[in-house]
Amino acid sequence: MRILARLRARADSVYDSTYHDKLRGRMWRALEGTTYDDRHDEHRPTGVCFSNPFPPGDFEEGDQRTLLVASPERDLLGAIASDLDEHPELNIGEMPFEVTDISLLAPDVGEPGTRGVLETGTGVLVRIPPERCKEYGIETDGENPTFWKPEHTFEPLKTQLENNLDQKHSQFCPEGLPGPSDRSGDLFDSYELIKTFALPVTVTQGVEMTYIMSKWRFGYEVRDDHHRRHLNLALDIGVGERNMLGFGFLNIDEDSVVPAGQTSGEMADRRRQAR
Repeated sequence: MRILARLRARADSVYDSTYHDKLRGRMWRALEGTTYDDRHDEHRPTGVCFSNPFPPGDFEEGDQRTLLVASPERDLLGAIASDLDEHPELNIGEMPFEVTDISLLAPDVGEPGTRGVLETGTGVLVRIPPERCKEYGIETDGENPTFWKPEHTFEPLKTQLENNLDQKHSQFCPEGLPGPSDRSGDLFDSYELIKTFALPVTVTQGVEMTYIMSKWRFGYEVRDDHHRRHLNLALDIGVGERNMLGFGFLNIDEDSVVPAGQTSGEMADRRRQAR
């Protein structure tokens, strides 16, 4: 699930595309003093992912923007929403906003048989550990993870995304339910690479690194209730690494969704009639 926060610009500003660390800091301040505060120093997924303030682009005082914050934990989202409600001034670095409205959303990929596309609203970070690089035939210095690039092929990317979601499934889903790797079939049916790009990121105070990121459109057809849970978890927590910096945030491409038992042509007709 996720909260949708409507923002109003408090002043003219240049859009800062390196907002990640600043917005992460605001999320942690929202969780200060709550039962989730201790996660700051834990080396495991925090259970929070967020979008960019969208639409991107420079803005003037009074302009509207939107921010989505996702988590599989309703109470954690409630803590963030309460703080944003009590302290509506939201400064993301030099981008000054005011939160004017907050609502709760519960996106769902749909019942088994539903087809669609999930697209990454922010970049996805995938790093291949040194011990796996040799298996994939990827040159490595033997010490540091390697950022995934198109020349590495889809196979290591698919494996790393699934393994990463396995870890989140173990942490946030009820014990005893099978994770993505426990089930046959891929997490996604198709992988459409939109672009790769390099991004300077403040990973911790005073430390900046350049990450190699990628943006995607992931096709899916919900096989069963377990697969539905896996896909919805990805919506709630993001894919890949560093989700607390906002990376890997997913959205459903609503125009792509074909409910179970219907054809693409039938859905296209309905959408044309609705316009």
